[in-house]
Amino acid sequence: MTNPSPDAALQDTLLRWYDAHARDLPWRRTRDPYAVLVSEIMLQQTQVARVAPRFEAWLERWPDIHALAAATPADVLREWVGLGYNRRALRLRECAQVVARDGWPRDAAGLRGLPGVGPYTAAAVAAFAFGEVVAAVDVNHARVVSRVCALGDAPPRVLAARAQELVPPDRPDAWNHALMDLGATICRARSADCPACPVRAACASAGAVRFAPRPAAGRPAVRFEDTDRYVRGRVIAALAAGDALPGDVGEERLERALAGLAQDGLVVRDGREVRLP
Repeated sequence: MTNPSPDAALQDTLLRWYDAHARDLPWRRTRDPYAVLVSEIMLQQTQVARVAPRFEAWLERWPDIHALAAATPADVLREWVGLGYNRRALRLRECAQVVARDGWPRDAAGLRGLPGVGPYTAAAVAAFAFGEVVAAVDVNHARVVSRVCALGDAPPRVLAARAQELVPPDRPDAWNHALMDLGATICRARSADCPACPVRAACASAGAVRFAPRPAAGRPAVRFEDTDRYVRGRVIAALAAGDALPGDVGEERLERALAGLAQDGLVVRDGREVRLP
């Protein structure tokens, strides 16, 4: 009997670890492409713990792609309040309208044609919903592959090619989830618990992980409360709740936020009236 290849041994070890230690997340209990897409859009720049209850509430309100396609932009924005980056909500609704009309693209290449869907989101939906043998490379996935394969400062195309080579054809969904979980819980950006790592025997960096240097101290970081994004979020939340616009942020900042929101299609201005679209 021949020994498995190094890649096959790595796949088997990591998948057995994942089967025993996978994070129980609601979007992993379905292959519905709509639910997967909702989760992936919500998870962009938003923590898992914040997304989980909002994901379930969203699906309760709009259980399928056709229900979301029929929703108004204002209702979608109201449901999104608190998740941040509100343009994501409108892009998700636009996706629903395209899919309700044309049907689902069933591979990553086709999914990239949907509004606001980039390479990672397309690969994630393709792998998790349709079983395409494709690497969905988020920051955790990329970090693990880079360390295990000693890719260091290799160009992104090299890392992407190696990540794709590693995807097992029989379990692409579990493989992508496993790499994400390993990077989120053990092989983290600023710490690596190599003794607890299931693939340490196959990892070129085991026990010698190099961490990127922290940025040198410079000008003090800008507080979130002092950014335009903070004011934009306050405006959307106020309109969603039927409250007055925030009057404590300064007239100039409020006007700048309103102008940007109107340009992005997130509010409608009619004279002095401001409302959700």
